[in-house]
Amino acid sequence: MLRSESYIVVPPGGLEEHFLSLDDILMTQEKIPCRTEIALPRLGFLDKGSEADLIPEGTKMELPLWMAKGLCDPKRRIVSANTPKVYRGGWRTIFGADAKVVDLHKMGPYYYGFGTQLLHFNNPENTEIAQTILQTFVNRFRWIMDSSQNAYNKDISTLVAHLDELERDLFRAGQKGLNDFQKWEKGQAVQITTSSLVQSYGKRKYSDMEA
Repeated sequence: MLRSESYIVVPPGGLEEHFLSLDDILMTQEKIPCRTEIALPRLGFLDKGSEADLIPEGTKMELPLWMAKGLCDPKRRIVSANTPKVYRGGWRTIFGADAKVVDLHKMGPYYYGFGTQLLHFNNPENTEIAQTILQTFVNRFRWIMDSSQNAYNKDISTLVAHLDELERDLFRAGQKGLNDFQKWEKGQAVQITTSSLVQSYGKRKYSDMEA
């Protein structure tokens, strides 16, 4: 169960995406439901369900996240953004009950990153969205790391298929750590050598002692 008293109000402004990151580029292509607040001439091509040249005020459509962020500027108010279904109350209840049973990749391959981007919008549900994202990560983290340690030399395709992209990175990191540890146990790890910084310090200290 999510405990709201342990959180403060989340103001608009999530993490900024990195424009040189392929994952961030793909994440900002995810669609978000929007509603036009003014008529938009010569932009009818944005509305897949209409052949008109103009998009009337009040039209509901889905826009890529990067476009929605630009058009939802509070000063211009061209469109307003709605909360995607997977971040609404019904799904938040499911995540709160048992986040581990949810196929996050099916819900959205960038569930955590996309969710934090939603905090850019002035949404009254920001606090609840932030709580759910955090608790979902906390509740799934140990399960993912335990699975990565216990799935060595096993078929992991079904398990990994249910993970968000961030979780897949964590899973791979867990498996790499286990693999490196097993190599170390067998004496197959790379030999530990003295850091060049430590070597330089030692030589300098020895020279000072001789002087």
